[in-house]
Amino acid sequence: MNLVLYLAVVLIWGTTWIAIFLQQEAADTPVLVAVFWRFLLASLVMLVVLKLIRRLKKLDAQDHLFCVLQGCCVFGFNFVCFYHAAAWISSGLESVIFSMAVLYNALNSWIFFRQRPPFRLLPAAILGLGGIVALFWGDIRAAHPAPQLLWGVGLSALGTLGFSFGNMISTRHQRRQRDVLTTNSYAMLYGALIMAVLATLNGDSLAPALNLQWLGSMSYLAIFGSVLGFGAYFTLVGRIGASQAAYSTLLFPLVALTLSTLYEGYQWHSNAIVGLVMILAGNMVMFLRWPTAKRLRLA
Repeated sequence: MNLVLYLAVVLIWGTTWIAIFLQQEAADTPVLVAVFWRFLLASLVMLVVLKLIRRLKKLDAQDHLFCVLQGCCVFGFNFVCFYHAAAWISSGLESVIFSMAVLYNALNSWIFFRQRPPFRLLPAAILGLGGIVALFWGDIRAAHPAPQLLWGVGLSALGTLGFSFGNMISTRHQRRQRDVLTTNSYAMLYGALIMAVLATLNGDSLAPALNLQWLGSMSYLAIFGSVLGFGAYFTLVGRIGASQAAYSTLLFPLVALTLSTLYEGYQWHSNAIVGLVMILAGNMVMFLRWPTAKRLRLA
């Protein structure tokens, strides 16, 4: 089951980055408005479905407060960062930066829950982050990196930090036996409403763009990227922990970079191939079963 959830996250989230690019290409919609519609649709679909199948659980006031915080972290401000970053760097490279979630989650789990990371996380993270450096090596070695690159990298890293904080809140929910689909639904709704308030205060119209590409991209992001993707991911967080679940973010750049090559003209170089091989090796280190000391003694 864990493998199915893991692959679902990789395949779904690996394609959402290009959907963000296509949505922004389709219309000059303010970022706050685009994020608002994505999570409003996702939350309404989830709330209606859960109500119909009688899976919508009651939450107390404190739970709702944490859902508000989760909405801000993982269904709101982090995506504002990602959407703005897409104007400066390719969607494939943006997904690669998001891979830093594996380190953010490991550190935050240690800080907030005193969960010491498993030993295999260290070599896996070294391989994964080394692969990220290899992918960016051409830009890193440039004497004067373009300001656009720095803005894109910085915003993506900030959005990833917000995503990690949302992971910690989801871990809190599940430790208290709160239903992951219910908490996700309310968090998405609260995130969408906060985006609507900020967009209105900013003077933006909340009207969606009425063209097929924008509506199609938004619907894909809402249903597949948000309802299915986040549902699978946060279920995985509850089953294997935030640190290990976040390692899926080191694999879906394979999908995202492939789509970026087809639609955005991403140029492959030898260092990019080396980087992807290192990322794949990191995934193998993270998920292969290693013999414990007890097993070795029995042998």
